Amino acid sequence: MKIVLLDINYGQGSTGKIVYELFKSLRSSDNQVFVFFGRGKNLKDENEFIKKFSTNLEVLLHALCTRIFGLTDGFSPFATNRLIRKIKKINPDIVHLHDIHGYILNIKKLTKFLKDNNIATVWTMHCEFMYTGRCGYAMECQNWQSGCRVCPDLKRYPRSWFFDFASKMFQDKIKIFENFNNLHLVCPSIWLSKRMNHSFLKDIPNSVIYNGIDTEMFRPKKRTIGYEPIYKRIENRLCVLSIGANLMSERKGGQWVIKLAERFKEMDVVFLMVGVEENLRNLTNNIITLPHVHDQDKLSRIYALGDIFLLTSQKETFSMVCAEALSCGLPIVGFESGAPVEVAPKGYGDFVEYGNLDELEKIMKKKLKKRTGSITKKNFNFAQEKYSIKSMTESYSKVYRNLLSNK
Repeated sequence: MKIVLLDINYGQGSTGKIVYELFKSLRSSDNQVFVFFGRGKNLKDENEFIKKFSTNLEVLLHALCTRIFGLTDGFSPFATNRLIRKIKKINPDIVHLHDIHGYILNIKKLTKFLKDNNIATVWTMHCEFMYTGRCGYAMECQNWQSGCRVCPDLKRYPRSWFFDFASKMFQDKIKIFENFNNLHLVCPSIWLSKRMNHSFLKDIPNSVIYNGIDTEMFRPKKRTIGYEPIYKRIENRLCVLSIGANLMSERKGGQWVIKLAERFKEMDVVFLMVGVEENLRNLTNNIITLPHVHDQDKLSRIYALGDIFLLTSQKETFSMVCAEALSCGLPIVGFESGAPVEVAPKGYGDFVEYGNLDELEKIMKKKLKKRTGSITKKNFNFAQEKYSIKSMTESYSKVYRNLLSNK
């Protein structure tokens, strides 16, 4: 098969890592695979199979237009035309879309091209953006079920400074999917699939395919080979690990980690927070912060330092960090935030109502006392079975073949 993969990123960020692993795995099965991505650095090893189609200036202009005019689509004309020309030249059997919002292209124009040319399209819904008026995570808002007539939070991504066009964009998205006959949707969790099936996308064929992680890279390792600068500071202390891109954002909930650390300051426990770009002040001395880590080997060695993994997100449609932490043998604790309860079910994860620090503190203290090798092995085996790259690739390949046979 000749396959085109399209995402915001390549090799970094949760969806970028998924595309990277899919690219490698699909190519090993004698497929011809091409990747196009819109943001991030140009790759040193960029070749005919991996191309960045947008420029940093185009992304900035698109973001600025969104903030001024309140619309997320209709911009990036040159990047969109550039991408369409490249897809035409390849003439693929399958186009596999991942996250294609994020100020990189005109989604209406791209999808019209795919429909008009009857190109078999798989679209993985990594978030809720394509069935809401404007947001990637609807949180507790239910307006997407009735047309997003009024947006309650224009400050959230994609931010608008002046105008609320959520209703118009909602109607535009309905039109995007009209007569898109050669299309199959994929969700990375049953939780998200159930949400999507209450939206205007409910009648489009869809599947659930869990995201895959590198279980050879992310596996139990001795703490002594952990990330050395931090290992020297932790030594033999217990470690609560939290990881997330932009961990201090409202959705990722880094502020909850800080509050919990305050409750443990009399105990010999370190809270290691990875993904903190800010220079935080007045932290308790049991907190260590690191910026976002792109290097996967370094990240796997950071997981080796943890005794439990703490997830404080408000909403997640899968949670790659939960899957990676499980694969590294860590038990998961955190707030009920959508799909993570599914990713780390009972026996592998313990979740409490969002914001309930008292109950979360109790669970964490129990978990820190019970860390054993048997838990580590059990968690790794579970992650290897559920979230392997091989399983993800085989599932997507089956969707590709079925879509082409129906075509």
